[in-house]
Amino acid sequence: MNTLNFIVDKDCTLLEYLLLNISNKSKNNIKALLSIGNVSVNNIVIIKHNYKLKKNDKVTVFTKYIKSDFSINIIYEDKDIIVIDKPSKLLSIATSKEKNLTAYKLVMEYLKKQNKNNKIFIIHRLDRDTSGVLMFAKREKIKKLYQENWNNLVKKRGYIGIVEGSLKNKEGTIKTFLKENKDGKVFSTPNQKEGKLAITEYKLLKQNKKFSLLKIDIKTGRKNQIRVHMSEQNNPILGDKKYGSVHNDLKRMALHAYILIIQNPMNNKIMNFVAPIPNDFFTLFKK
Repeated sequence: MNTLNFIVDKDCTLLEYLLLNISNKSKNNIKALLSIGNVSVNNIVIIKHNYKLKKNDKVTVFTKYIKSDFSINIIYEDKDIIVIDKPSKLLSIATSKEKNLTAYKLVMEYLKKQNKNNKIFIIHRLDRDTSGVLMFAKREKIKKLYQENWNNLVKKRGYIGIVEGSLKNKEGTIKTFLKENKDGKVFSTPNQKEGKLAITEYKLLKQNKKFSLLKIDIKTGRKNQIRVHMSEQNNPILGDKKYGSVHNDLKRMALHAYILIIQNPMNNKIMNFVAPIPNDFFTLFKK
């Protein structure tokens, strides 16, 4: 495991707490971890060393990350898999337009530095502009075990998203059949034979006059599923120009895969992978 998890026992600043509880890191080391976003409090990334902790806060420290043009947190790693917190604006795998700057290539380079014979296989994907939990296998056999049983193994795929406008209903389930056109844009079709079933559940967390913060769970993993479903409700994901967003206050698409709960096909144990919610998601809702 490449994370350290703590439950705060008394009120203090974040830096004070980390200095007391991480014995192998200097003050400068800990400030560096904070500056690159490797520390979260209650699943929200915190970079301020004087952030005030309260009793029972959960502090998570990512002690391992991949250095590149993007700083990538390694959430978990063992002999079979590696799980990362993929940054926004980074492709999961190569396309015809971009071969090198991908999560796949960066993770592969990281593993080959350890052993030139190491290999990597992607298990699932995230859209380029979506950040969050992304899994890779270290052997093709492991990849197949996950992919061939994906729907049964996955217990929860949770996202946090910001949409434009106010919602008609504070929570709900969207169920449509999705189809992709020749230009790569996905849309809902009434023809069940042409489309693939997509189910999205959402719940309102916060809102103001312009935006709404949502917790979103997907029961199916279709291409652009959340983006299409929210756009077709007249609440496009903030920053998602492709599906109708007209604002870009965060300079990124405001969609983050914050949790993946999955059953390990090798031993049947349940694994929880959490990518802390980017702190800037909450800046739009401060009073």
